[in-house]
Amino acid sequence: MGDALKITKRQAKRFLLLKHGLLGAHKFEGKQGIYDYVRQAGCLQYDPIDVCGKNHELVLFSKVKGFSKEDIYSLLYDERRLIDWFDKCMSIMPMDDWPYFENARKTGLFDASERPQVDEAAERVLEYIKLNGAICSSDIESETKADWYWGPTSIARAALERLYYRGRLIIHHKKNTRKFYDLPERHIDDDLLNMKNPNETLQQQIDWHVLRRIGGVGMLHRSASDALISIGGMKAAERDAAFDNLMKQNLIVEVHVDGIQKPFYYKAEDMPIMQMAASEDEYMKRVEFIAPLDNMMWDRNIINELFDFHYRWEIYTPAAKRAYGYYVLPVLNGEEMAGRIEIKRDKKAKRMMIENMWIDDGDKRLLDEIDKKIILMTEAL
Repeated sequence: MGDALKITKRQAKRFLLLKHGLLGAHKFEGKQGIYDYVRQAGCLQYDPIDVCGKNHELVLFSKVKGFSKEDIYSLLYDERRLIDWFDKCMSIMPMDDWPYFENARKTGLFDASERPQVDEAAERVLEYIKLNGAICSSDIESETKADWYWGPTSIARAALERLYYRGRLIIHHKKNTRKFYDLPERHIDDDLLNMKNPNETLQQQIDWHVLRRIGGVGMLHRSASDALISIGGMKAAERDAAFDNLMKQNLIVEVHVDGIQKPFYYKAEDMPIMQMAASEDEYMKRVEFIAPLDNMMWDRNIINELFDFHYRWEIYTPAAKRAYGYYVLPVLNGEEMAGRIEIKRDKKAKRMMIENMWIDDGDKRLLDEIDKKIILMTEAL
């Protein structure tokens, strides 16, 4: 692709924000905007914890104008243009990507343990679903317990999850966090369901997945990163080979940022966004709350490098050792991270409440915009 580009730190920040639709007018809107963002990101991390909205809801609320939970539910369980399975941990992704995870399902990438007791129960559960349709674990009476990943659980739940991890079941729908499972052939078109993985070799699969994660974040270094976890079979050598292969195929571009030693890499198709970021154009500044597992935050070292903003999700940190709080969101103000906010849903009052706020620049406009955003969160989440 020629000599590596050189850009300023501000241009790099603008690139990330424009890529994610967080700077200027919204580029994602409504139900189609939800799908378009997930398609661009590859996947959204799913987490069931709901303090002020689940992670994927918070991601989409910050980026999709007019986001509604009903729209994403419809895309998942009515239209089935999206599916929940595993990519970067538990995720939501486009249904069209189903074939690319064939190897992960067959090899048990996310469920490799040997548990004969669960396997035997799984076959019985599968036959029950064939006869009775979609079920959840409480639909099957079972006093038998299985030693499962997080501890003892009912054999029915373990069997359903094993079948799901292996792609023999999919999630039919959810009621709150309760999952109902059904056969994939009842809900996925035969051509897509039976399509072979387009990647014929392990290295091709890794190349595809690295490119997907680069696109999910926007820019990455060619080094170990939390953004590159859960890519089956990838170690340092395969990761380096992937970056080399993608460069040779002109699928990624190398870029150097002032003051940062290691180069970044972004998708070649995003060159127009890079040109927008490098222009003298000014974009409308928005105030947004960023989800803890937002795609842009997957590599928090990069956020620290570019935004001079150190963020750690402290949900698993003992309360006495937390610097801020249990479920704290970064606050974006235009092109800068302006601080942090802790929001909780007041179920009785049916509204979102600010528990704590740590704002570096408490100007009236910013505080007014935060109040407006809280009102919108109450309506949407």
